[in-house]
Amino acid sequence: MALEIEPPPEGAPHVHPAPEPGGPVLAVFAHPDDMEICAGGTVARWCAEGRDVHLLVLTNGDRGAAKPVDRDELAATRLAETQEAGEYLGLTSVTVLATHDGELENVPSVRIEIARTIRRLRPAMVLSCDPTVVFFGNEYFNHSDHRNAGWCTMDAIFPGAGNPLFFEELLAEGLEPWDVNEIWLGWTMEPNHHQDVTGFMQRKVEALRLHASQVADHQIGFFEEWLPKEAVEAGKRIGVQHAESFRVLQLG
Repeated sequence: MALEIEPPPEGAPHVHPAPEPGGPVLAVFAHPDDMEICAGGTVARWCAEGRDVHLLVLTNGDRGAAKPVDRDELAATRLAETQEAGEYLGLTSVTVLATHDGELENVPSVRIEIARTIRRLRPAMVLSCDPTVVFFGNEYFNHSDHRNAGWCTMDAIFPGAGNPLFFEELLAEGLEPWDVNEIWLGWTMEPNHHQDVTGFMQRKVEALRLHASQVADHQIGFFEEWLPKEAVEAGKRIGVQHAESFRVLQLG
């Protein structure tokens, strides 16, 4: 059965054109599987287009279980899963910080790690999650780590990575300031760009499946149903089969 595409409703937000492939991307998220859930289709597309995509995870995910487990072992498992999923998607690099799950705060010690990575990689764009989102309807509110990941990332970008008077110790490491001109924020309630990911949804789900500790006990079935359904709804906004939605900030 052919997919019937609905036209964008009157008054729909402006849709940015898809950027030309090129220039590295830095994705910054709170937990080891956040990137796949939030933007796995977009990242899979970028990697297939030949872009260098780097992932920085701000916590080690050591509380990502609903039953008592050895947290050090869980953190080690999640690191291995993140590396395996990154290799599957074609990421250029994967870095996971040692911050404990649930303890991420918008503090200088976190911001400098993001700024250090930005200055080292000099990305054309940074991908993260919208920190302004607290409530998703009346059934879920956003994890504090997600909110703080977004705020940390934005504050590390400005003011921070591009200003030589912030994180001055990075200059001693030979890391010159770098201005990020484009930020993509997923998990947003105010999208202004819907990225066509038609043909990449299966890779998104398969990458998430590699985070086996998080989708055990048939939990992958929930994502296999929910993620494509969400992507179909976003795709209707621009007349494609599947899309992922973002708030895109053009700073330069």
